[in-house]
Amino acid sequence: MHESGNGGRRSETLGDEVFGHILDLIYNCELEPGMVVNESALAGRFGVSRGPIREAIRRLQGIQLVSREPFMRARVVSLSKQAIAELFQMREALEGYACRLAATQMPAADIDGLIADLEAARGGLLPSGERFDFHERVVRASGNSRIIDTLCGDLYHLLRIYRRISGAVPERHELAFTEHWQISRAIKARDATLAESLMRSHVERAGRHVLEQVPEAPAAGADGEEKKAS
Repeated sequence: MHESGNGGRRSETLGDEVFGHILDLIYNCELEPGMVVNESALAGRFGVSRGPIREAIRRLQGIQLVSREPFMRARVVSLSKQAIAELFQMREALEGYACRLAATQMPAADIDGLIADLEAARGGLLPSGERFDFHERVVRASGNSRIIDTLCGDLYHLLRIYRRISGAVPERHELAFTEHWQISRAIKARDATLAESLMRSHVERAGRHVLEQVPEAPAAGADGEEKKAS
């Protein structure tokens, strides 16, 4: 059912815009894991009332990027080291197999497009506003709907936060490109075993790097202080 009148469409557009803005803050780690999501500060920043902010926070809770304990403020989700390790173990298994499948059935033109976009992304040559996600492209190329739903559904947003942390250090960023290039060449060579092995090793190394960067998540409110967004 469609909203009637310009007001309804404007409200929906504003809500989507605010949701996108807050999502970008989380992806860019300006709103870091564990940080309080300050409704009034965000409303002032984006020049909107608190209503669209609250709706965006509810949507973020729905995709498990924000948590809210009873009588507590909403916070960006912060995983324990054990939970992060389990997340990357799941990625290693599923993305590794997705890569194996992609190597056997990804159309040659799509492989060439993947390699070209990888090179363009490295050189900052992608068209303005275009997003390139190597892992998502490989997963979708697997053709396995259950793997795609698991890794590209709501869990995708949580995965992206911790992948961003992994790639934040310049040295790791360059190494990730090299590993992506090697994986793409294995896919192009239709070497499914090598492609799976390279992807699993890539994800395993990324997971170890994240665990080195992320401190153990403290219990909510344990120190009596809240880290807030401004």
